Parts: sequence; structure tokens; C-alpha cells
Amino acid sequence: MKRIIFILSIILYSGALFTQEKPQVYDPATDAKAEVTAAIKKASTEQKHVFLFIGGNWCPWCVRLDAYIIDDPQLDSLMRANYEVVKVNYSKENKNLELLKELGAPQRFGFPVLVILDDNGKLIHTQNSLYLEKGKSYDRSRIWEFLLGWNYKAVRPENQKDYK
Repeated sequence: MKRIIFILSIILYSGALFTQEKPQVYDPATDAKAEVTAAIKKASTEQKHVFLFIGGNWCPWCVRLDAYIIDDPQLDSLMRANYEVVKVNYSKENKNLELLKELGAPQRFGFPVLVILDDNGKLIHTQNSLYLEKGKSYDRSRIWEFLLGWNYKAVRPENQKDYK
């Protein structure tokens, strides 16, 4: 009898593992173009840039990068202080191809891919996230440098040492 209970427990437990929902970072139903437009408008009034996380819930690296930044209070704070963030879904349900075409097809780098727009909506950088990885995770210092290097103040001509 103990053996049967033990086997049933294992079956129930393993079933629970497989039915756990995956994190839903990206929403396929969201109008990404409208969200980007709203973020640009807000960024222009707050002297920020727009940070686009492009990926999908099907992509473990996409979900991992989102959690990596959110779970690090300093990275999360740096991100929110300098960027209006939009998560752009790319999945079989909604690839947002019209927006991605306007952004120069950043999906060519794989996922997740990061895109920085200035406060007027002009594309200023596309980042292959591979260069932010270290082993089976992300590299905090690379992400930190990336966030600092592409924020509003960093790219202003008046802040460049050799601009004049």
C-alpha cells in the first residue's frame, strides 16, 4: 500500500511540474506600435530613450533577461530611470512585422533583441543580446554598461569629450 501511495505521489507531483504556467512577459494581443508611440511621447517629455525588449514567451533567454533585470534592484532602477520600456512580442500569434520592418528587421539577430530609440522615435541602436550573455546567464556588468551607454545623457553631443 505504501508503495502505491508513493508511486501516485510521484505521478501527481510530476504532473504538477509539467502543468506550471510559463512566465508571460510578452503579450501577443498588445498593439506594440501603439505602445511604442506612447512610449516615445512620454520619453520626449522626460528626457529618456525608449528601450524595446523584442522577444516572446516561447524564448527562454527572453524571459531570463527580463527576470535578470527586474530581479536586480540596481539594474531595474537604472532601466526605469533612463528608459521608457516596451516589450514587443514576436511569436506565431503576433510577429509585429510592420513595426519590426520599420526598425530595420532586428529579429535577424535572434531573440531577445534590444532596440533603443531616441526621444523622437529615431532608431539609434540595435543590440544582439548575445553580447550581454555570460555562460548560461547574463553578465551584469555588460548590461550595466549597455544601459549607461545608450541613455539620453550619454548620447547627447554636448556630453561627448571630443565633440567640439
